[in-house]
Amino acid sequence: MLATPPEAQARRFTRRLLPLIVLILLAIAGYFLLRHSGLSLESLVKHRAVIDDFVSAHPLLAVLGYIGLYIVAVALSLPGAVFLTVTGGFLFGLAVGTAAAVVGATTGATVIFLVARTALCGPLLRRAGPRAAQLAQGFRDDAFSYLLFLRLVPVFPFFLVNLVPALAGVRLIPFVAATMLGVIPAALVYAFAGTGLDGVIAAQRVAYDACLAARQTDCHMSFDARNVLTPQLIAVLIALGLLALIPVLVKRLRMRSRATM
Repeated sequence: MLATPPEAQARRFTRRLLPLIVLILLAIAGYFLLRHSGLSLESLVKHRAVIDDFVSAHPLLAVLGYIGLYIVAVALSLPGAVFLTVTGGFLFGLAVGTAAAVVGATTGATVIFLVARTALCGPLLRRAGPRAAQLAQGFRDDAFSYLLFLRLVPVFPFFLVNLVPALAGVRLIPFVAATMLGVIPAALVYAFAGTGLDGVIAAQRVAYDACLAARQTDCHMSFDARNVLTPQLIAVLIALGLLALIPVLVKRLRMRSRATM
């Protein structure tokens, strides 16, 4: 059997990397764009009348547009996904806002997962050595439980949880299922916070107007996700994440007991 020429291998590797390179370039462009006109409370207040009119006149199109924007934000790992979820609850209500955020987050995560797996999984695992391959196999064996834990515990960056299973060669179905289930609790909480965003906007508007009246130059309105993600809520999410690891623990205990018999 003839070996593949180095030039052909290089071309194949470049083709595999091309989607990831495009995604990275788009992410960089999106980041700089958001620095000037990003997803913020101030932008929402500024364009609120236009947005409300569009949602009232075209509710289905508005939800689809929101999901599309969420997919782009997650796929490019742009900042502002939390505020997008809050905005979904504000614009569409708790049920529709949560569902739209879950669909957008899951689809966007799946896009970056597929791109990273296609570009990096095979080459990196082949070069990482037997120990890394063994760890990747262990991750794949219990991928759903591990991923559900990583999604539920809010201390891990969302984009990182998309890349780790891609590098480990996790199958698509466990990734999608764990992602969808794992983002529901936080999406529900943030969308619920969005249903009360009117009060936040009113308070921020008073402070903003007072700042302008004082002729200050750094006046702005902002939303702080830490006001929603309280220590109590973090504790609940961590507890849910630990519950997701129970099947892995039971499996390990059974394997150990069989080995000692």
